Parts: sequence; structure tokens; C-alpha cells
Amino acid sequence: MKYTRVNIAAIGYELPPNVVRSITLEQRLAAVYRKFGIPLGQLEAMTGIRERRYWNPGQTMADGATAAGRKTLSAARFDPGDVEILIYAGVCRDNLEPATATAVADGLGIGRRSEVYDISNACLGVLNGMVQIANAIEVGAARAGLVVSCESARHIVDQTIMRLLDEPNLDLFKTSLATLTGGSGAVGVLLTERTLAPNGHALLGGVARSDCRHHKLCRWGPVRGLLGSTPQVMETHAIDVLNHGVALGATTFQDFVRELGWQDTGPDRIICHQVGATNRESILRALDIPPQRDYSTFETLGNIGTVSLPITAALAQENGFLHPGDRVGLLGIGSGLNCLMLGAAW
Repeated sequence: MKYTRVNIAAIGYELPPNVVRSITLEQRLAAVYRKFGIPLGQLEAMTGIRERRYWNPGQTMADGATAAGRKTLSAARFDPGDVEILIYAGVCRDNLEPATATAVADGLGIGRRSEVYDISNACLGVLNGMVQIANAIEVGAARAGLVVSCESARHIVDQTIMRLLDEPNLDLFKTSLATLTGGSGAVGVLLTERTLAPNGHALLGGVARSDCRHHKLCRWGPVRGLLGSTPQVMETHAIDVLNHGVALGATTFQDFVRELGWQDTGPDRIICHQVGATNRESILRALDIPPQRDYSTFETLGNIGTVSLPITAALAQENGFLHPGDRVGLLGIGSGLNCLMLGAAW
């Protein structure tokens, strides 16, 4: 896919107020750690994640996404009435129906002529939403669209800890470790026709690839029955997800640089989905990208699902990591397995 008419006008985000350290979660699991002879501190040592953030109890996903969307529109000085497509793209949502996007649209004052809906694709949701809006802009079906998302790890982490305390076995601990890395946050990404945001960042295109033979390696959902029922579990076969995800990422990246004509030196800067230290090291090595071209936030934010990559991009810009003219790769890999890589001229 290639784009000639689409700009990323602004990225806005909202971070929760409660900082939760990895050691604090481990202390809640002290009985399990003693049973298996695991010293405290291993969660940070294995993942590189020192802390993450949680919303206050009772926080809705629509409220978080609305706050992030409002910041995004304000940063771009863009009238919410001119947003023609609003997509909510989070894994977490407030109801099975209606779409969480409808509550966000109401909160932002999105016009009644707009398309308003949810999409879901594990950690790739926001990138998928960006592609849907970019496609619409490119063919002239819309001039502007907003993707929002909000994720919350508090509930699933609490349930996971209770399950481990009730059922302390090593296999369950291994498949639950990735859950403990989860964080929370909200984001908004505004895409427009280039003439509407001349100071934005040109979205150039990208590629999507999948290997759905591995869709059972990571699952978050009910123990049994209807989506939305409780209790819920999240189980991740982390080593297999890492190995197969890196393999898919490597082949996708080859197609990505070829599609954008970046075979010479690749992107100047990359922003990846944030998982942890081992994943970062493995993907950079597989793509032959030096660490100084990458910006990471997992150390203090953890894995925030769909909002990890765009929040990291926003923070990278705020901290001077991204410069005008940089070729920037937005590299997403999500459970399923799905991979989507987008390129922008910053």
C-alpha cells in the first residue's frame, strides 16, 4: 500500500495516574514465588519493565479515549465536527454493544454525518484503524478521520494474581508472566488530507502480513462461554510468540522496505510495539537495526496493547528523538499472528 494524500496530523495521549512497580506485583505473589524458589525481582530482570500505570477503579475506556482524542484534536487545532470517521480500536472496550466509539463520539462532539465504529485486532488495532482511514482519504471518500483507543491492565492482572494464588503451578506461572507486564493508557491519532494539516507527517504506506497458524499462542478471554463473561484469563506462550513473531516481523520488514524504496539504509528511526527487553533485542537483531535508531517506553509503561506504539511515537517526538525529514518505521506485531508496518516522512 502507498499513500500520496495522507498526513498524520497529530498524536495525543493520556497516561493513568497510578504507577505500579513490578516488585509490587511480585510481593502480592510472594507465596507463589516461595513455592517455586523464585527470588523477587525476576519480573523486571526478565522483561526490563520497572513499572506500569493503572487507571483509577471505575475508569471507563470511553472516558480515557475521549480525553486522548480531545488532546489530539486540540494539538492539531482541528474541529471535531470535521472528523468524518471515528474508530475505536482497543482490545478493552466498555460493552459488547454499542460500539465504544459511539460514547467517544458523543464526548468529543463528532458530527452526525460521521462513520463511527469499533475494530479489534489485538495489539495492531490502532495501526489497522490508521490504514482504514488512510485508505478512505486516498480514494477521496473522506478528508479526515480519528483513531482512538484506551487499554486497562488492572482487571486482568488482578484476576491473574488471584488465579495464581488459588492454583500455584509452574506451567500456569509461565503462561501468566506476560500478563503481569501489562500497563494502561489511551491515545488518539488524527489523519487528514495533506492540505488540511500541512505541518503534519506524511504517511507514505506500508505492508501487512499474517501467519495465523499461531493464533492459539496468546489468548485473552473468558474461561468458557460468551465474550464478556467472567472470569477471564490471559495465557501467553511467550517463547513461541517471540520466535514466530520475530520470524514474521523479519519477512514483513523485507517487504516493507521494498514497498517504500528504503532498501538502501532502511528507516532512520523506528517505533515498535512495546513488549519487553528480550523482544526488543530479538527484533532489532533480526531486522539488523542498531539500537540507537529505536525508541522504547516499556521500561516505565509496560505493554499497553494497541496504544503502546502510538504513545511511544508521541513521546519520541516530545523528547527530540524524531526529526523533520526522518524516515520513520512504525512496526507492529500482534498476536494472531499479524504484522503491520507503516512508514512516515517526519
